Amino acid sequence: MIKNSFILQKKLLIIQILAILASLPLEAAITRVVVTKTEPYLDGRTFGNTGSYLRITGQFYGEVDPSDPLNSVIQDIGLAPVNEKGMVEYVSDFVILRPADMEKCNGLLFLSLPNRGNIFPADSVLLSRGYIYLWCAWQGDVLRGGNRLTMRVPYASEDGGEIAGLLRTEFQVSTEAKTLDLSSGFFSGQTHHSYETVNIDNSGSMLTRRVLESDTREPVTSTEWAFSDCSKLRYPGIPNPAKISMANGFQPGYIYDLIYMAKNPLVLGLGFAAVRDITSFLRNKTEDESGFPNPLVNIEKGTNPVKAAVMQGVSQCSNFTRTFLFLGFNQDEEGRQVFDGVNAHIGTRRISLNVRFGRPGGGGLQREDHLFPGNDPPFTWSTEYDSISGVTGGILEKCIETGTCPKIMQTLSSSEYWQLRASLTTTDSRGLRDMEIPENVRIYLFAGTQHTPSESADQASGFPMNPNSWQPYLRALLVRLEQWVMDDLEPPPGTFPTIAAATLVSPEISSTGWPAIPGIPYNGKVNELPLLDYGPDYDFRNVTGILRLEPPRPKTEEYYRTLVPKVDRDGNETGGIRGINIRVPLGTYTGWALRREGYGKGDLSSLNGMFIPFKKTKKDRKEASDPRKSLQERYRTHERYVEAVRIAAGELVREGFLLPEDARIEIEKAEKSSVLK
Repeated sequence: MIKNSFILQKKLLIIQILAILASLPLEAAITRVVVTKTEPYLDGRTFGNTGSYLRITGQFYGEVDPSDPLNSVIQDIGLAPVNEKGMVEYVSDFVILRPADMEKCNGLLFLSLPNRGNIFPADSVLLSRGYIYLWCAWQGDVLRGGNRLTMRVPYASEDGGEIAGLLRTEFQVSTEAKTLDLSSGFFSGQTHHSYETVNIDNSGSMLTRRVLESDTREPVTSTEWAFSDCSKLRYPGIPNPAKISMANGFQPGYIYDLIYMAKNPLVLGLGFAAVRDITSFLRNKTEDESGFPNPLVNIEKGTNPVKAAVMQGVSQCSNFTRTFLFLGFNQDEEGRQVFDGVNAHIGTRRISLNVRFGRPGGGGLQREDHLFPGNDPPFTWSTEYDSISGVTGGILEKCIETGTCPKIMQTLSSSEYWQLRASLTTTDSRGLRDMEIPENVRIYLFAGTQHTPSESADQASGFPMNPNSWQPYLRALLVRLEQWVMDDLEPPPGTFPTIAAATLVSPEISSTGWPAIPGIPYNGKVNELPLLDYGPDYDFRNVTGILRLEPPRPKTEEYYRTLVPKVDRDGNETGGIRGINIRVPLGTYTGWALRREGYGKGDLSSLNGMFIPFKKTKKDRKEASDPRKSLQERYRTHERYVEAVRIAAGELVREGFLLPEDARIEIEKAEKSSVLK
């Protein structure tokens, strides 16, 4: 009897324990780390005192608890398939560079987010300082190939059946094309997953075209296009639910809009959880669930060298960082802060990763993907009231609540003011006053730069692009971010255009002070922003939900007011970090350019700027009626030009915006140049 009572009590205790365990939340985890290759980086090249590096490639296998409040914000996670533990799984490719001798590591884990699966090369200066570089895939719609890092995420489904929904996509081509993937956006090209059409019959879909973004859409008749592939056969070709063809081809100079019923949405928001959990694993764990060691851990000592983590996002990936912070992903499921520092570089929007049928590669520019979601308030780092939308908020509101806010450097080129409304991150919605910048945020404009520096000719504008590089100044700031995070050393004060300083102004020529340079068109066009309505199931505040209204409609007649940097008599910007090419200019460097005839004349030319060189002599400039001083009038001789560069480089080093080694490179470049020779 006693024995039976004991057994009964034991069974009841086991049941109670199991009930308690069942009620506990599951923990997101990196369940498996698979290393596919370990090799010397660049054949064993050494980097300063750090020495050589190892390059490790492989995959992280992760799982996420869909019921955890930190994950429930992920769109359609409740409709994703789960494993036997009730967890949603994903796989993310990764590349790690770590010192061969981890004793020489400085303890900083530096995550460089891949852009559309493509990794940015490691900076040799940062490697010489002992950084651990990490690239991991976060974008589940990137296709394999071209050495891209990819992420495998599940499709959402309802009761095992396919989900269908409205989808609008845009196409622009630089040369005639017969067939395009349905995902062939301006920025995504042929490298992204296409959401297939539900019905190969196009009678229920609509294709339109227009020349200017502001033009009325002109319908293309259903007999002129098809869901098909004409790459090998004449139109209409072979039926294909993932491709679109036109009888007379897609033509340059047009914006094409396709609205159709798509199926099988990917749960792309898992990319936020993957970045969170991979970074948390690398800095906090010594091994995965199967006992395989963390690739950064000293196996003999069992110690983890990571002391802090910094995330850098460039362009599209900068939009990712802002959305990552806004949605609360800088707190892992054990309540720990994930990133200590963030560099949000040349991107000021949020990203449409966490919507059903998301297309995170969309640009949201004045002409390209203009009406894609992601250009939604709140815009500011600080919590502010937006009088147009009626919402109060800021990018950092959730991390402030949980005490997990990182130290942030937002770095900008001039293009972001014209194309990506950078002014709205620092002003009120009507552009009347400057907003307060939080103490943990520094904002820097690299004056007179374009989104991606280039010496190429711009086909759309017909002008040379802007070669003025922000890279050496960004590198100096990344070192200062490292010191801010690791040693609490304050970086230089933020420097960017403001209303108060009269360096941030309306885009009209009367306000900017743009000089009348012969042959250079100026119309003051910027990427204007209305508050858009995508239907009742889209949550613009969180950039999540389902788009049921396409194309979207403005909710009000009022537009957000976009301001731009003021320029000097040369056409070069007066606010921000004025680098050597602006302090000692050879011409005018812009972050904008206008399209010419045949390419959507008058619209902005993507994220491109212009370089408009000065004339060599006073005689030359007078003959050309150029109001800007010539090189000869400015510097007189090559030697004086070099001396001016030397002085400017020294000033920038003292201000903390240029490293001494980069200053030497700039001086040597000036010495070897042909300026006034």
